[in-house]
Amino acid sequence: MVDQLVNKRKVLNDPVYGFISIPDRLIFDLIEHPYFQRLRRVTQLGLSCLVYPGAHHQRFHHALGATHLMTMALDNLEIRGHQISNDERIGATAAILLHDIGHAPFSHALEHDLLSGVTHEDLSLLFMKKLNADLGGELDCCIEIFTKKYKRKFLSQLVSSQLDVDRLDYLRRDSFYTGVSEGVVGSERIIKMLDLHDDELVVEEKGIYSIEKFLVARRLMYWQVYLHKTVVAAEFLLVSIIKRAKLLRSGGKNLFCSPALDFFLSRDVTKSVFYDSDEALKHYAGLDDYDVMSAIKVWMDCDDKVLAELSKMMVNRKLPKIKIGMEPQSAELIAEHQLRVSKSMGISEEEASYFVVSGKLANNAYNRQDENIKILFKDGRLKDVTDASDNLNLSALSHAVEKYFLMYPRI
Repeated sequence: MVDQLVNKRKVLNDPVYGFISIPDRLIFDLIEHPYFQRLRRVTQLGLSCLVYPGAHHQRFHHALGATHLMTMALDNLEIRGHQISNDERIGATAAILLHDIGHAPFSHALEHDLLSGVTHEDLSLLFMKKLNADLGGELDCCIEIFTKKYKRKFLSQLVSSQLDVDRLDYLRRDSFYTGVSEGVVGSERIIKMLDLHDDELVVEEKGIYSIEKFLVARRLMYWQVYLHKTVVAAEFLLVSIIKRAKLLRSGGKNLFCSPALDFFLSRDVTKSVFYDSDEALKHYAGLDDYDVMSAIKVWMDCDDKVLAELSKMMVNRKLPKIKIGMEPQSAELIAEHQLRVSKSMGISEEEASYFVVSGKLANNAYNRQDENIKILFKDGRLKDVTDASDNLNLSALSHAVEKYFLMYPRI
């Protein structure tokens, strides 16, 4: 038994943090499970690699990195004199390890199109409950922390809040793999500045500048990476492909795809479908980026012209042109582009709507209406970071910026 436990305390070499340890037998078993191994086949940044060639890292990498930061954060809080039980430590670590286990292929890109009204958080919770049943209740504390029902609020805040180890890892990791240096944040420094006040997470006064840098980095990474206009064009092209495939499949047309992908193309999968039986979750556990891209490669030769052309654009990186502005595009301009595409490609104007897409983008680095980031002063006062900061630009970051886009093919 001792040998078994020792063998499960592995050390991994992470390109961002160096050598990191798997802290517990349960964490090792969760990492080894097929549900978690699936994250090796789900890209962290969707189709950002079409803009930043190095951005091929997976959700698997991010989950391990966030787990490492969780271990550091819990260690730091214990050093500060806060008692954390072994069950709480394992529960919080398991919660951050599994927090993204429900992501769809290409992460956020297809979350709302393969499924109907089901978020990746919903699916992460379903996976946790299934694992918990198989493990005889070992994830009870983990699930309470993930769902923010646990009595000690700070543990849930470390998993999901405006200053959580999830964001601390993905900003630094995505910066590393894209080469966008503006996203670099001092994650270790911020973790060292964390403390508790009435069992809620706060930041020591001298850590305020690190928090300012963190919020600015998040704002910049959204516009430069996550909402980069070419990334947006690629991901909405992918959405159009899936929408067209679902329409064809619902009409009875047979399309080449894996059984897992076919399950979601051939029916409207809502939250109730997942709760009614285990079939949907079983298929979802077998669905990843490989299913989608292998299908799209074959669809290039589909006899449906719309699906074939969309698929060729994706595989050959002939991405649509995209314009982004502060005002919505007029209905007249959208109709004009649809008519042009319709005539050029010999398709109907309704079919042209798969190629001409408009929408809205929002970037909100800090939301004061959400769980605030609180700064703890030496005299015991607590202030929201935007009130505590002498950086006037920080207040501006608490306001959402909305932009509008219109994409259309280069023909």
